[in-house]
Formats: sequence, C-alpha cells, structure tokens
Amino acid sequence: MSDANNVAEFKSTNEEAGDVGGVAGKRLLSFFDRVERLEEEKAALAEDIKEIYAEAKSAGFEVKIMRRIMRLRKMDADKRQEEDELLNLYMSAIGMA
Repeated sequence: MSDANNVAEFKSTNEEAGDVGGVAGKRLLSFFDRVERLEEEKAALAEDIKEIYAEAKSAGFEVKIMRRIMRLRKMDADKRQEEDELLNLYMSAIGMA
C-alpha cells in the first residue's frame, strides 16, 4: 500500500474514532498520533547523527572510538570509574595488563 493510501486510510480512521467497549477511541488515537510523530522525529535525528559521524570519519576520526566516548560521557563518573576498575581487574586476571 502506498504512503498516500496509508494517509487516506489513517485520516478516515481518525475521523471515525469513537468510544468502543469502554475504550475512548479519540484519546487512544491521539496517543498513537503523538508516538508516530515522535518516531518520525527520532528517525530524522538518527539520520542527522549518522551524517555527523560520516563527516567525522571523512575528516579522519575513528567513529568507533567516538561512539565509545559518547557512551562514556553519558555515564556517571562513579559508574565509569567502577567500570574502568573492573576492566583493569579482569584484564589482570587473564594476563593482559
């Protein structure tokens, strides 16, 4: 089914939404509308992020390392320190340190 058909079907469903079996159809549909809108925004943002990483790669940066640093930047400092200590402990235990 084409996007135009999906939109037409959606608009038709949206106009017909009502209460059925104790379920408030219009309110329920509004939740779906909001989630769909946010999913579209999320996809657009993901594409923007992908483009930034591609730009960084073309400038000679290692994207894998950048992603790892982004993950570390999101971590609490104590959690990051704990993870580093465990990493060093495990590496020592298997003779890598």
